[in-house]
Amino acid sequence: MPDPNPTVGELFKAKAVTDEQVSALVDAALSGKLDDRVEFAEGYVLDLAAAVKASTFATAVLRDKTSKPGARRNAARTAILLARAQRA
Repeated sequence: MPDPNPTVGELFKAKAVTDEQVSALVDAALSGKLDDRVEFAEGYVLDLAAAVKASTFATAVLRDKTSKPGARRNAARTAILLARAQRA
């Protein structure tokens, strides 16, 4: 039986989510839209704040004003890929 709440990374690997959709989630997180629950794939939503907060590394990198843009982007992307998506 498939997992009802797969990670975004699992959805990406299964090609249910595109790189563009993951990048849009990363862009939203980096632009401060962490209060939003985002529908990013057909039938799936993600709580961006919960995704970032679940990763202590991502939280630390995003809070550090001296972090380089690439490091911030990679930290947010990793946190999002590890987050569990919810059925809409």
